[in-house]
Amino acid sequence: MKKTLLILALAMVSFANAQKGTVLVGGNIGYSSTTRDLQTGKDKNSQFNFSPRVGYQFNDNWTVGGEFTVGSSKSELEGTTESKLNDFKAGAFLRYSVPLSEIFSVFADLGAGFQNRKNTINSAVGDSESKADGIYASITPALFINMKKGFGLNFSIGGLGYETLSYENDGPDVKSLYFNFGQTFSIGVSKNF
Repeated sequence: MKKTLLILALAMVSFANAQKGTVLVGGNIGYSSTTRDLQTGKDKNSQFNFSPRVGYQFNDNWTVGGEFTVGSSKSELEGTTESKLNDFKAGAFLRYSVPLSEIFSVFADLGAGFQNRKNTINSAVGDSESKADGIYASITPALFINMKKGFGLNFSIGGLGYETLSYENDGPDVKSLYFNFGQTFSIGVSKNF
């Protein structure tokens, strides 16, 4: 019994020490496409986003790093209107994680940074373009499952966030506060080196 407890204690200590002083690389990628047949023609929508992040785990529980997101979406109503939306976000994140076992950890990410949006609409009536800049901040709780040697999956089901966008040429100023805990689902991949 004493040997088993000693082995378990050493395994937990080696697991904790393997995380400190490592580099965390991870992120999410997503794509969706929808086509609907309407009486006026086909309605096509597609979305793509890519959100990598790199951080340094300076403590067994704390990681700090940088993140960015590139996203684009396109909507087209056959023969009448085409809309394109491009998003870019760049910022920093701070993560606090608590290992529950060798396999499971829970963590919370606090992220903040700059964002940019460009929307282009082409229609039979005319073309228009709008650009906006702003900031964002979010808190996202998540679960990490260690698959093998620091490589794992991150599961998130929403969080709390705030963002602003100020449109050019006397456009509107948009401020959003959202709480979408339990309304969204995200799976990401990460690896500690």
